[in-house]
Amino acid sequence: MIPRYQKVILWVLLLSSILMAAYLIRMRARAQDRLAAVPDAAPLPVPVEAAPARVTLMMADDEDGSLAPVERQLALPAETTTRAKALLNDLCAEYAEPGSSHPLAAITAVNDVFLLPAPAANNVARLQVAVVNLNGAFVDHHPSGILVETLTLLSMLGTLHANLPQIAQVRFPVDGHARETFAGHADLTRTYLTANDVPSVATAPNKPEQTASTPATESMP
Repeated sequence: MIPRYQKVILWVLLLSSILMAAYLIRMRARAQDRLAAVPDAAPLPVPVEAAPARVTLMMADDEDGSLAPVERQLALPAETTTRAKALLNDLCAEYAEPGSSHPLAAITAVNDVFLLPAPAANNVARLQVAVVNLNGAFVDHHPSGILVETLTLLSMLGTLHANLPQIAQVRFPVDGHARETFAGHADLTRTYLTANDVPSVATAPNKPEQTASTPATESMP
C-alpha cells in the first residue's frame, strides 16, 4: 500500500505539471499575439516592370577585330548606376549565346557601377567617371589575348558612351581591387576616355599590335 505522504507528493507533482503546461501554452499564445501586432517597419518594395527601350550595344567580332552598333529592345532600370550595370551585363550575356562572334563565358560580368564627377576644371556638361567593378570570376574565365581582351573593353566603353553619353571616363577594378591586366594583356591600371578610346567608326583595327596600342589617358586623382 502506497504511503499517504507519497500520494500527496504525487498529486502535487501532477498539479504542478498541469499548471506549468497551462502557463507555457498561455505564454506562447501571448508571444504570437505580440508578433502579429508588430507592423512591418520595412515593407518590401513592389517590383516595377520597366518598359523596354531601344538601346545600342557595341558588339565585337573576333574574326575581323571590329565593333559594330546593334540595336536592342531591353527593359532597363531608370536609375543610372543600375542601368549601366544591367546594360553591360546584357551586353556580355549576348556574347555567351551560341554562335557569338565574340564568345565569352556565361558569367555575370559586372558586380557594381559607381559614378563620380569627372575632374574637369570647367565641367559644365556635368560629365561623370564610371567605376565599373568587374566580377573576378568573369575576368578569370575570359579568353586571354590582346585582341579579344581589348575588344571586350572597347565594347563596354562603346556601349556606355552610346547610351549614357554623360560618362566620359571609365575605370575597371576587379572585385573592388586594382588589377594590372584584364586577362594577362589589356591594361586595367589606366583610366579610359570613352570619347577617345572607342573608335569613331564602327570598326576597330584588326591587327593585334594596333589594337594593343595605348590610347590617350587622362590623369585621375
